[in-house]
Amino acid sequence: MFRNPFSFSGRIRRTEYGLSMIICFVINLFMQGIVGVAAESDAASALLILYLIMLVPYFWFIWAQGAKRCHDRGNSGWFQIIPFYGLWMLFAEGETGTNEYGNSPK
Repeated sequence: MFRNPFSFSGRIRRTEYGLSMIICFVINLFMQGIVGVAAESDAASALLILYLIMLVPYFWFIWAQGAKRCHDRGNSGWFQIIPFYGLWMLFAEGETGTNEYGNSPK
């Protein structure tokens, strides 16, 4: 679990995808706290720059985990841009056995 979390290749199970989304939610709360503090402090520009720097790995992680979950469903990683498909990936089972994206993560 969580092997190469920033890689776009391979497949992951629903559990890892769900935990990834929980981790992203917690990180998002932290980053929103930074923005809130930045709005009220004298060091606003420094904190906003920190926020922007943190956005790059944050989105990379979300997109990589989403692509791997799409691969487990037998779809291209581009399917994750479909509205509400992330919710479908959270509850739908992956393909059993080997598919074009690799072996089953089970």
